[in-house]
Amino acid sequence: MVPKSFSSRRNSGRNSGYNSDHNSDHNSDSVYSLQNLRILLEKLQILYEDNHIIAVYKPGGVLVQGDISGDISLMDIVKQYIKDTYKKPGNVFLGLVHRLDRPVAGVVVLAKTSKGASRLSVQFRSRSIIKIYWTQVYGQMDPKEGTLTSYLMKETKGARLAQEGEPGAQDAVLSYRTLQASGEKSLLEIILHTGRKHQIRAQLGATGHPIVGDVKYGAPSALAEGTIRLLAKSLTFRHPTKDELITVESPEPDWGF
Repeated sequence: MVPKSFSSRRNSGRNSGYNSDHNSDHNSDSVYSLQNLRILLEKLQILYEDNHIIAVYKPGGVLVQGDISGDISLMDIVKQYIKDTYKKPGNVFLGLVHRLDRPVAGVVVLAKTSKGASRLSVQFRSRSIIKIYWTQVYGQMDPKEGTLTSYLMKETKGARLAQEGEPGAQDAVLSYRTLQASGEKSLLEIILHTGRKHQIRAQLGATGHPIVGDVKYGAPSALAEGTIRLLAKSLTFRHPTKDELITVESPEPDWGF
């Protein structure tokens, strides 16, 4: 088992990202191009690892899985790490059991075996995994702690609030509490009870307190690096082969106020 402090050849500490300019068109000269795989590999932060699972920190701006952009993804980076570290010939198995939006940072858990993938997938589908996020929003929530319950309609590039009973609408529930408030911004802790597309982003935007940088859901301006201030802070799940609860935590952000 690799402890959370594992940092051999890789950065550790507070939220050391890939320092990218995500406002680019992600062309072949992008930091995310395949030719930069080795550079990105050196920046990989491993938070937990054993024979069945590996949990890593995903910086905002990095894809979890490859898409038509052709940009390097977290899956590509972790597969290369496994191939190099364990001298694996040929294709490396890596099971994708959940995702984070590209602009979002934080903990991503991946499966190194088919058994791990199957058993983790069951936990995500059954909502038995505890998912905690941190986010910085505009304004101050009133009340400072509470639950947001609404219905969301999934769209091609996001989600929108919907009415109960509207065809295709799904219930969306999250709990929040204010950790810090200062002037125009607040730091919130979010416990996600359902896992809808863009759920946190859409629900907070609808309250009039959008996430910093999230212009899609009402923020007044984008961040220079093209990310948003939403962090998957921790995941708690049952180990796929042992009767043991595992909590994996992300490094704390350096957002400031």
